[in-house]
Amino acid sequence: MNTVVSADGTSIACSVAGSGPAVVLVDGALCHRRFGPAPALAEQLAAHHTVWTYDRRGRGDSGDTAPFAVEREIEDLAAVITAAGGSAAVLGVSSGAALALRAAAQGVGISRLAVYEPPFSAEDGQRARFAQYVAELDAALADGRRGDAVAALMTFAGMPAELLDGLRAAPMWPAFEAVAPTLPYDAAALGVHGGAAVPGDVLGRVAVPTLVVDGGASPESLRAPARAVAAAVPGAEYRTLAGQTHEVAAEVLAPELVKFFA
Repeated sequence: MNTVVSADGTSIACSVAGSGPAVVLVDGALCHRRFGPAPALAEQLAAHHTVWTYDRRGRGDSGDTAPFAVEREIEDLAAVITAAGGSAAVLGVSSGAALALRAAAQGVGISRLAVYEPPFSAEDGQRARFAQYVAELDAALADGRRGDAVAALMTFAGMPAELLDGLRAAPMWPAFEAVAPTLPYDAAALGVHGGAAVPGDVLGRVAVPTLVVDGGASPESLRAPARAVAAAVPGAEYRTLAGQTHEVAAEVLAPELVKFFA
């Protein structure tokens, strides 16, 4: 494990693998460098790149300094990129994609940016559902009900009740609960006060080569925002991976990244 220090003094835990030009992976909700898609993606990319994975603040081995703001997470990513040599390609997955897009718009040292299914809201109904989710999330966390906070996210993402009940009894559930207090950070990256609407004004300021990817088997509620993001980022490429869902297979996504980052 390596450690970098963010602008506000927060310690951010990182892992580094492989060799070649630097790539930084930015996780989505509930995930960190040892839990989620990052380990498999890092393994796939390490033959071509020096891959940096890191624990977003409040997760894994990273610290967390109050008060929170999206700008602090942008500074965290900037600190990792600085440690990686000052410039790096970046992959953001899910809400991590929203964070990476906001960082790119602020001119953080991203050389090329790939995002997979940033879960913005592309229509009014989805924005209303997001607002309801955030209200349930805030209430659960205020009452100390971490499990209910995680359940609110899973329900918002479309998980059937019977599957959710089974997941609550699964061995990984405590890992979800451990990082539940960071779920508002993901909501903030998506734009909590705007119902997670696609932020066209922000995306229009992204000035680096950008690839937007979605899965052909994902629901329209995820594919429509991906298309909207690709249309809003100047010069962005848009690509669909046939048969893939939001839980994209590393061995399918990684070859597309290697081509784009090259």
